Amino acid sequence: MSEILHSKIIGKGNPLLILHGLLGMGDNWISLARKYANHGFEVHLIDQRNHGKSFHDEEMNYEIMSEDLDRYIRHHHLNNISLMGHSMGGKTAMFYAVNHPNEVERLIIVDIAPKKYPPHHHFIFEAIKKIDLQKYSKRKEIEKELEKYIESTAIRNFVLKNLKRSENKNFEWKMNLPVLEASLNELGDALPPYTIYSKPSLFIKGEKSPYILKNDFTLIKAHFPQSEMSVINKSGHWVHAEQPEIFFNKTLNFLSND
Repeated sequence: MSEILHSKIIGKGNPLLILHGLLGMGDNWISLARKYANHGFEVHLIDQRNHGKSFHDEEMNYEIMSEDLDRYIRHHHLNNISLMGHSMGGKTAMFYAVNHPNEVERLIIVDIAPKKYPPHHHFIFEAIKKIDLQKYSKRKEIEKELEKYIESTAIRNFVLKNLKRSENKNFEWKMNLPVLEASLNELGDALPPYTIYSKPSLFIKGEKSPYILKNDFTLIKAHFPQSEMSVINKSGHWVHAEQPEIFFNKTLNFLSND
């Protein structure tokens, strides 16, 4: 597979690459991207494989997603990059940084630790599979149907961003649902032991999120000895969407710090 990941590039300046989480896409970060661009960054909002407008493929694990990212960086002739990733995107960013430390100047990991996570998104996949898209002509109808299976408005809206119209105007999902569901175990993988990225890195935790626990701090320091931890109050797993102003200020401060 030698395809290049799809991206939206905003601004001019130092390259800042942003990787979304599972079932997300680069466009989820568009508001923050514009703000980074206003502060001298060329922001690359990347769709990872099987997501958004990027290619679909049967293989889905962090080694191969790290290779996708490396191919993207070389294709665009980027160097001295800052790399940010949320959740699954954070894991891809970690794998890339420990394997290509010379390419990454600064690393920001949003609400994920380098440990193994058991699969825990099954309820979302089950809900999506219950929706027969051929039955609906309006987005509102799909939204109403999804309400029966997903209680959280935030998660419903997040899922609905994956809807698109096909060439014959029917609804379809952007993401490669079967492959993502089949890969949930691999997408929980830990960073391999004894892998290290020793340049500055910032780990951001949502105060109410269970993804990073106190006893994960030691593991984070073992892999990322120059890391600092920042907890953002009144936020869960989607920290950047729940507290965008605080998130932006913290990350910009870290990225601008010589």
